[in-house]
Amino acid sequence: MPHRVSRTERVWLDPSSGDYETFVKLVSRSTIPEDWPLADRIEMNAPIYKGDMIRTLDEEHRRDLMAEWVEVFSSGPGLIVIEGAFGDTAPIDRATTLFEEMIEKEQQAGHSGADHFAKPGANDRVWNSLEKHCLADPESFALYYGNVAVAAVSEAWLGPGYQITAQVNRVNPGGQAQSAHRDYHLGFMTPDQITRYPAHVHTISPVLTLQGAIAHCDMPLESGPTLYLPFSQLYFEGYIAFARPEFQTYFTENHVQLALKKGDAVFFNPALMHAAGSNTSTSIRRMANLLQVSSPFGRALEAVDRDAMTRTLYPVLQTLKGQNRLPPAEVAAAISACAEGYPFPTNLDRDPPVGGLAPKSQQVLMTEALEAGQSAEDFCAVLDDLRIKHETR
Repeated sequence: MPHRVSRTERVWLDPSSGDYETFVKLVSRSTIPEDWPLADRIEMNAPIYKGDMIRTLDEEHRRDLMAEWVEVFSSGPGLIVIEGAFGDTAPIDRATTLFEEMIEKEQQAGHSGADHFAKPGANDRVWNSLEKHCLADPESFALYYGNVAVAAVSEAWLGPGYQITAQVNRVNPGGQAQSAHRDYHLGFMTPDQITRYPAHVHTISPVLTLQGAIAHCDMPLESGPTLYLPFSQLYFEGYIAFARPEFQTYFTENHVQLALKKGDAVFFNPALMHAAGSNTSTSIRRMANLLQVSSPFGRALEAVDRDAMTRTLYPVLQTLKGQNRLPPAEVAAAISACAEGYPFPTNLDRDPPVGGLAPKSQQVLMTEALEAGQSAEDFCAVLDDLRIKHETR
């Protein structure tokens, strides 16, 4: 008599959950170009989009593109590449210089940038590069994160109010590949921890974040750009199963790898099975700024002082806006990368939702202040008031 799945088995996974043959069948498919008409082309099962095209879209066609991306991530191959996400790579070069200085200072201070899925010493890390970048060089931050392509893909998957965090990863010659994995949230847990979360949380976890990487140098295959297994985000039991030997072997034998140019960006569903590759070059120090974009309804990986960032960035955005160096869409993108986009948690005694269902977020207040020409001093007073409203006593 066939085994009848019990309610307990439906709700709780165990370390053996997930049928390997089902997984192989699921990922043994090809991307159909006609399904993704806004892509420039398909390479290694990944849709490739042109940054120049994205920058010319009006709001209606932007929404069409965002809808296509949502289905790439949710039911398609799971990843996209944006060629020329930065039309001008000068902001990349300026940020690279800053990141390299940070790496050197942190090494001299004896700080270790340990990696989640690679051996210590295989690479150099700058954790919370977002906040460090903003506070060290706010103009560079504004020019870098005032990026409409990054904003569009983040909003597509997570909606408005998304929160960017970022970590620089530099893999030096000889750096070895990571083990194949899924990412935050459940992807950063041990199997024993994962089994404590009911099945519906395994469905929710991938829609709480979006993974991205901005190439800070040319990345030929020998430098070890990220390895991916398209369609693997569709495998429900992947968080618990992907660490098992048969899944790791399949990934090793069937992954795809995409070379990138400086200024390109790749984004993917965090449930996609992936791993940084081995840097077999003799001279390329492969640097990427890894973006983990979080839903405003979830918890981001890193603690970020968005109050300090917002105070630092505001006068710079005023200047860039006044000089017409950042158009409105890029100002909005920079604000989204910096300020808190969700008004909760707050103290509703002090911060009631007057005139609506929720009080104003830090992003809304910053946008309104810029539009009104509010001085930096007056805007900081608004932030002081907001901080008091968030206190419980």
